[in-house]
Amino acid sequence: MAQAVTIDECQKAARENYPLIKRYDLIAKTTDLTVSNLNKQWLPQVGASAQATYQSDVMTLPDALKEMLEQRDYDVKGLKKDQYRVALNVDQNIWDGGRISSQKEVAKAQGEVDKAQNDVNLYTVAQRVNELYFGVLTVDERLKINNDLQTLLQSDLDKLNAMYKGGTAMRSDVSSIKAEKLNAEQQATDLKATRQSLLRVLSVFCGIDNISAVSKPSVVTTVGNGNNRPELQLVDAQLKLADAQEKQLKANLMPRLSAFAQGYYGYPGYDMFHDMFHRDWSLNGTVGLRLTWNIGALYTNKNDRAKIQNQRDMAENYRETFLFNNRLKEIQQNEDIQKYRSMMKEDSEIVDLRRDVRQAAESKLNHGIIDTNNLLQEINRENTAKNNMSIHEVQMLKQMYDLKYTLNN
Repeated sequence: MAQAVTIDECQKAARENYPLIKRYDLIAKTTDLTVSNLNKQWLPQVGASAQATYQSDVMTLPDALKEMLEQRDYDVKGLKKDQYRVALNVDQNIWDGGRISSQKEVAKAQGEVDKAQNDVNLYTVAQRVNELYFGVLTVDERLKINNDLQTLLQSDLDKLNAMYKGGTAMRSDVSSIKAEKLNAEQQATDLKATRQSLLRVLSVFCGIDNISAVSKPSVVTTVGNGNNRPELQLVDAQLKLADAQEKQLKANLMPRLSAFAQGYYGYPGYDMFHDMFHRDWSLNGTVGLRLTWNIGALYTNKNDRAKIQNQRDMAENYRETFLFNNRLKEIQQNEDIQKYRSMMKEDSEIVDLRRDVRQAAESKLNHGIIDTNNLLQEINRENTAKNNMSIHEVQMLKQMYDLKYTLNN
């Protein structure tokens, strides 16, 4: 069903309809999965392995000891050169120096950066809605004035037709007015096609079926200096990410304490002296604590910190540049608003004056003083003045809503 919409309805609908809105759920799911995987690093880490080897040499008993044992009827077979084992290793993290915690903070901070970047990308939707919405509004105003023009021309054409039939006007006078009316009708046809095209694009962009009309928004007052813009929130998120990455660097320098258990079934076992007499497979196991400290992170720590500081500096430079450009845009838009306000004060007077002149020309027509060229000139001048007045009003409103966009009010 056809419906008229307000600019706020269009802004809300366009944001919800734009495909980028789905990315928020994807970012949240990715962050949750990453954090969940990191939490699982506190679970026992289990590994299994199997190996079969053939050695060029194995451990043997001294010859004297071997001869003595053989004299006492001990069968000293020695270790086999082919050896086998099926092993299971379990490692339980006890203290990691804050590695997992810092990695989770980095993952969450990265998720916030991704969401902030999506906010920036999605925010441009509002500006595109403004362009379409006020485009329709401008065409609507021009169509209203065009309709008034056609009504006026039709009235003058009716008078001239009556005068032509009475012999007080020439055929060329009627033709001049009729041609001008046809020209106005042609302009209306073009405006209606443009309006339909803009409405169709606006409908698709907002995801609203059959938008048939837009309402003129009210005058808005904007205050602020752009501190609510998503671009600045993106900078804040990037700085928090840099802080989290710096904490991760500190955690990487800390030692790691873990408990471990190792067991295997195979040959030879830990008791190799026994396995020199018996070549059967056995169960073997070890449990203990392990303290590891990888000092390799020290080699790159200085450079890594410098890279993070560069990230901060780039983010702050982006903030400074954005605020500078945004301030220039704010000044320009405020100046444009004041310009249109001033012009609108004079527009109304210009329209009244042009109407008086046009009515004076029509008075000559009513009194049989025919000057169709002069009449058409005054009609067109009045029509131009009306168009200027309506366009200046729409342009002022558009600048107000563009300023609202600039300041995110």
